[in-house]
Amino acid sequence: MRKVDGDVIRRWRRRGFYSESVLVKLLQKHGYNAVRVPVSNPSANPLPDVIARRELHVYAFEVKNASYYAYFPKSQIEKLFRFLDELVPIPNQYKHPVLAAHLGKKWIFREISWSAWEKGKLPEKARIIKRDRGNFNLKTG
Repeated sequence: MRKVDGDVIRRWRRRGFYSESVLVKLLQKHGYNAVRVPVSNPSANPLPDVIARRELHVYAFEVKNASYYAYFPKSQIEKLFRFLDELVPIPNQYKHPVLAAHLGKKWIFREISWSAWEKGKLPEKARIIKRDRGNFNLKTG
């Protein structure tokens, strides 16, 4: 069994914390009420990394920090939908599950459709590459 370097894990977790904190500030700058969820973790709990609200809309973000591409496993995408479905009692048109990739100085956002969740057609993993264009704009929500 390979010994895991504790310093490597701490650096990896700090990177995630940093990106989540930067996203909260970015959202607030664009008129959202936003908080980082400090207990978000790789457990079965349906908690996103960041929760935001603007007017009637609620956003659940899964955040990744990478240099060129970010992968989001199906289990993490499902947690966004579970959180919004089970804990936010408003119509789905106002609930937004969003993948957020922090790639250097660039952010790319991809909102996942409710129809994919409802039809059981979520991808096994979603990938965002630095050259991608997102389908979610912070200014317009």
